Amino acid sequence: MAILVTGGAGYIGSHTCVELLERGEEVVVLDNFSNSKPEVIENIMKITGKQFKVYNGDILNKEDVLKVFSENDINEVIHFAGLKAVGESMENPLKYYQNNVVGSLILVEVMQQHGCNKIVFSSSATVYGAPEKVPVSEEFPLDPENVYGRTKYMVERILEDLAMADKNFSVALLRYFNPVGAHKSGLIGEDPEGTPNNLMPYIVGVASEKFECLRVFGDDYETRDGTGVRDYLHVVDLADAHLKALDKIRGENGTKIYNLGTGKSVSVLELIKAFEKSNNIKINYVVTSRRPGDIAECWASPKKAKEELGWSADKTVDEMCRDSWNYAKRKIGDK
Repeated sequence: MAILVTGGAGYIGSHTCVELLERGEEVVVLDNFSNSKPEVIENIMKITGKQFKVYNGDILNKEDVLKVFSENDINEVIHFAGLKAVGESMENPLKYYQNNVVGSLILVEVMQQHGCNKIVFSSSATVYGAPEKVPVSEEFPLDPENVYGRTKYMVERILEDLAMADKNFSVALLRYFNPVGAHKSGLIGEDPEGTPNNLMPYIVGVASEKFECLRVFGDDYETRDGTGVRDYLHVVDLADAHLKALDKIRGENGTKIYNLGTGKSVSVLELIKAFEKSNNIKINYVVTSRRPGDIAECWASPKKAKEELGWSADKTVDEMCRDSWNYAKRKIGDK
């Protein structure tokens, strides 16, 4: 029996594949490589020393999904495949609803047809919108403020309703906060196309001289240094949480929901300074006006994940910074 990883060549998907393979699980990947590169698959195999099946296909194409299920004994799914740029989602909402929501519907329809009833879903802390207080727990009201967050919210509802209707169905909804870092080998990591939407890849871009300067959007928030505060967690810790969630739904039916973060807050300026110190490199930055839609602070309460999954994010901010730069330096060396 195999685990289907949709979007398995992506940033978080690739790290999760490594953890699964190193644990001895059989993995099948479905990815259309729209936001990832085929060499990631080669590097996963290089890290683990293991081969696995890879399908170049799209969850929006039902024939692609049916082919994977008909040619493999898929028992469980970890679902990463989806578009994830907040700004783009606001500019092109139909593209996001089509890909993220309709694609997920097609996936679970095929799962049902093949008697596959366990899924771990890659959700996001954006489903909470701007929380009234921090840290954020799973009981907080859901009020996503952008199209990307609303697509995650809709897929969560679909999966919850399915689990209520089909008592054999098991669902884990994992709400990520801010994944950063890379595998210690430097072979896989975050490699966004064009201008990054997130802070760490932008810092790395300035460090590698891809970008001249980092813009810090606002230093007048009511936080300890005036800049936005977030919860950054190492992608390898995040990958490990998917294995823990998979183990949980293997033994229990219904829907399980977990926030995944460190429970510690880090400001924009603190992350810049940590990167500079960890890697002995200067980051040029300039403070500009606030960015529309940004909130002052948001970090997780990871208490439930610790109590029910036995999971906690152990890697430090320094490790996140060092591993991010290590991956970037290897990429530069390959060019």
